[in-house]
Amino acid sequence: MKKISFRRMLPSKILVMSFIVIIFIGTFFLSLPIAVKEGQEISILTALFTATSAVSVTGLSLVDVSLVFSPFGKTIILILIQLGGLGIMTFSTLVFTLIGKQISYQERKILKEDLNSYTIGGVIKFLRRIVLIVIGIEIIGAIFLTFGFASTMPLKKAMVYGIFHSVSAFCNAGFSLFSNSIVGYSSNKTVTLTIAILISLGGIGFAVINSTISYYKTGKKTYNLTSKLALYISFFLVISGTIAFFIFERNNPGTIGNMGIIDALTNSFFQSVTTRTAGFNSVPMENLRPSTLFLFLILMFIGASPGSTGGGLKTTTFGIIIFYVMVILRNEKDLVISNRRIPWEILHRAMAILVISLIYITVIVFLILMTNEITSIKDLSDVALQGSLQGKTIVHISNLTLDKVIFEVMSAFATVGVSQGITADLNIFGRILLILTMLIGRVGPLTFMLAFSEKIKVRSYKYPHENVLIG
Repeated sequence: MKKISFRRMLPSKILVMSFIVIIFIGTFFLSLPIAVKEGQEISILTALFTATSAVSVTGLSLVDVSLVFSPFGKTIILILIQLGGLGIMTFSTLVFTLIGKQISYQERKILKEDLNSYTIGGVIKFLRRIVLIVIGIEIIGAIFLTFGFASTMPLKKAMVYGIFHSVSAFCNAGFSLFSNSIVGYSSNKTVTLTIAILISLGGIGFAVINSTISYYKTGKKTYNLTSKLALYISFFLVISGTIAFFIFERNNPGTIGNMGIIDALTNSFFQSVTTRTAGFNSVPMENLRPSTLFLFLILMFIGASPGSTGGGLKTTTFGIIIFYVMVILRNEKDLVISNRRIPWEILHRAMAILVISLIYITVIVFLILMTNEITSIKDLSDVALQGSLQGKTIVHISNLTLDKVIFEVMSAFATVGVSQGITADLNIFGRILLILTMLIGRVGPLTFMLAFSEKIKVRSYKYPHENVLIG
């Protein structure tokens, strides 16, 4: 039997395994009686689902976190969110460096993969700077949120809520200690704008934050192309999403229809930011119009930037594909962005991520629809919920529909966490599929696939080429 060497394992495989290990550890702690409030009880699957959602910084949940989990349980969830947001390998490497342990070349390769850094050189220095930045941003965010929450609760409780929501927002997790997310604070600009800014900073990517600091600190007034793409595309998505949400929902009394113009614009901005990756909501999700939900699907699928706490296709991947389409339409030879020629290997990777993501989402939606029986009854007034209708036993009645299943799967895959309220209606198999989807969405579909593939094999020969008609 072949002995498996840690040093020979692919960094992507170790990265995936680290997330799986911390998920199981989190599941164990959330399964303890002390993790839930007195009189409450959760299953192992619910604990696993919650732990996965926290580590993958998604925010989907089978139970109301604020009502079911005890302070101990909420603390465990917060720790899992922070670990998932920073990255397991990032956090463990930080601990090792603090105790004076030397970081090996293999560990640096894994850290590079976790941080989505360009090179191995200087990765430890980059890590330390990022951790300090994260702690600083979360502390400042907690202070502002404490003031925002203090208007409706005691100061001590406001501080606890401020810390929890600051970490959850920056890590783009979407977990809230309120049953209705932050709908109750839709008119509190301190809360909504602080959370929106925290989400934006967490979703823009550590590399972009580092580049911005260097931009002003070193006097080198230039950004690398990754940072430029991430900033430009994120800005475009936020502005266009804000305008679209405002137009679609302005006359909807169930969302922003009854708000003043300033509050309506603030909440439109908030939803445009949070829908791409975080999962908080300041308006009731069940009241949104179909056009708005479709807009949300697009924003969720694109997601955050690479090397960030968010998921999705990623802004730069989306940008590369859009620019490539423009190259084809213009009949140009090279893919050039901002006076820089992009290697075709980058495009190949972007297209692979797009295709794998679409195929995966399609398969999961199909499996959930196929394995979760839906009985449609127009009038339940004369029919018992557990009875028979024309000789057919009613096994399960739910509100599962194609559009809601697609929305839920997309939310899990993009690690967003906004929900149409059908997660609890799924059977065991459906919930396991969502658990897998959240994990893959966090580590990235291509990284996950490569983790279980063989090392690259280079042929010493080439086959003759032949054209294929397409289009």
